[in-house]
Amino acid sequence: MNKVFKKIICFSIFTLTVAFSASCSKSDTGMGKSDNIVVGSQGTGSEKLSAASDSEREEASESELFALDTVITLKVYGRRRNEVLKKLENRINELDELLSTGKETSEVSILNKSGKAVLSKTGTELMKRSLELNRKTDGLFDITIYPLMELWGFTSKNYKVPSDKEIKEKLKNVGSDKIIFDEPTGEISFKNEGMKIDFGGIGKGYITDELVKVLTEEGVESAIINLGGNVFGFNKKPDGSLWNVAIRDPNQIEEYMLAIRIENSAVITSGGYERYFEENGVRYHHILDPRSGRPSDSGLKSVSIVSRDGTLADTLSTSLFIMGEDGAIKYWKENGSNFDIILFTNDNRLLVSEGIKDQVVTDRYDVRTINR
Repeated sequence: MNKVFKKIICFSIFTLTVAFSASCSKSDTGMGKSDNIVVGSQGTGSEKLSAASDSEREEASESELFALDTVITLKVYGRRRNEVLKKLENRINELDELLSTGKETSEVSILNKSGKAVLSKTGTELMKRSLELNRKTDGLFDITIYPLMELWGFTSKNYKVPSDKEIKEKLKNVGSDKIIFDEPTGEISFKNEGMKIDFGGIGKGYITDELVKVLTEEGVESAIINLGGNVFGFNKKPDGSLWNVAIRDPNQIEEYMLAIRIENSAVITSGGYERYFEENGVRYHHILDPRSGRPSDSGLKSVSIVSRDGTLADTLSTSLFIMGEDGAIKYWKENGSNFDIILFTNDNRLLVSEGIKDQVVTDRYDVRTINR
């Protein structure tokens, strides 16, 4: 085994057990992508404390909380770490109250129940971005897929394989073009009765970006955010090295396929190996294709997106998974100025876009570079 990779993997096991055990949690709703594990997570400091001693800069405060239907872990270093950590927690709770489908008083739940609502500034921003990314992915990212998730039982864990008739009926209420949204006022309604939305495919990425804003405003030099497997490495570690994030091997989910070194980037993975059920010997995973209403069968086992834009990374990890290898590569070549991709195919090929090929470490698979 490659010595560097072995060191990373050995440390990741320690980190998984001690510091970021939350990243293995499985979400009960679309919010959960728990495929990533943070490794090598030593260090944060604050530029406001540039005169602080090395020991002060490397002292960490860590928080674990449950929100967004997943376990979240935060790690901040430096003399003001507790104060910053509290601000991060408060922002998470504020956003959870607005966006969670599991809270009856959230904006999303009110909209889903009544079919209309007036969104807050945050809700309006997220809806605007959701509709924009729906158009850019030709409808493959779609927040209106929630009724289909319910039909398959992925929201309740009462799994079933629905009939063609049931799927066809639900598909009538799927499509962001059926949302009536007035951005200036925040007023929103549905064209069809029975429509529902869920920000599960974008919400954690958006919240990641909101937390990064807090870290930036507070002058934090480095921190690590893990929203149920959606990982963001803020700046570098206090010792000046890059953060390491390990991505699970879909063939052996207790093992790691690769590790990637990052700075100021999110790493978000989608795959069909975390949330699924089996019926009559057939496995059905939770990544539904909004065109068919069924689990995507695109020839990919997992897709990881690396980007400074957490919201973008969250949506594209699912959308490119549905696109399949050729579609994902084409999309990256045409739109990938601010993100990179890691594709793992059904025939066990590991494809990495050229922008991050030197940041990837693995001794399990041969890495093939995707060039423009």
